[in-house]
Amino acid sequence: MRRPAALAALILLVPMLAMPGGRPALAADFAAHRALYILKLDPSRTTDVVAATGTMGYEVMDACDGWAVRQRLQMTITNHDGQDIQMVSDYATWESKDGLAFRYHMKQTTEDAVTSQTDGDAKLDKPGGPGEAHYTLPDDAVKKLPVGTLFPMAHTAAILDGAAAGKRFLAIPLFDGTVESGVQDSSIVILNVKKPTPNRYPALSSLSSTRVRLAFFDREPPSETPDYEVAMTYWENGVADDLQMDFGDFTVDANLSELTLLPHRC
Repeated sequence: MRRPAALAALILLVPMLAMPGGRPALAADFAAHRALYILKLDPSRTTDVVAATGTMGYEVMDACDGWAVRQRLQMTITNHDGQDIQMVSDYATWESKDGLAFRYHMKQTTEDAVTSQTDGDAKLDKPGGPGEAHYTLPDDAVKKLPVGTLFPMAHTAAILDGAAAGKRFLAIPLFDGTVESGVQDSSIVILNVKKPTPNRYPALSSLSSTRVRLAFFDREPPSETPDYEVAMTYWENGVADDLQMDFGDFTVDANLSELTLLPHRC
């Protein structure tokens, strides 16, 4: 499981974008919240993985000058030989509300052995880049960020804005700090936009939602095969549900089981 940021790298924010319904999307329109997702193997694909279970905790907090995000994914997969393999991914970021500054930490372990870790910060010269990212782990390195680059909080807002404008396809360079190679290309298909419908979580019942599918491609070296794919439903406040995370060898469904809205303290 190379790609850890199944959710956190996709919840994005940019001020003054058009939301479904035509009104402007201010920073306060996105919900600070805590969510828990239950993970299970998608049985539609036959692979060497016969079972997968776990949880994914996700929290986004209003840190006044930015958004602080924490995601922790814990998953156990079982192969045909009956061997259980435990994987843990811990991902934390801070992104300024103007979308120009970003800090990141990602640590991934398999059976308690660290398999991947990144730390650092990044800046854009202006919204949409260019800019550069400075890694402190796994090595001290600087990566250039091309024009068009968005950080995670700005990426989802761009998706919601595209959906509101009736677009079906988007291509956006994304830097989320989860891979050593720097920026990745994201390809987004907007499948539908739905009007508000009753929901077991009252906070979502009055909101429009958008079903999207995203694929992420390495730039260094260029790749025609996605590094990671995910489909999900976004509500206009940034809450996500019904995820299908495609890790290449297997696909995992993630369904929202707990949702708590957090106060905006600023």
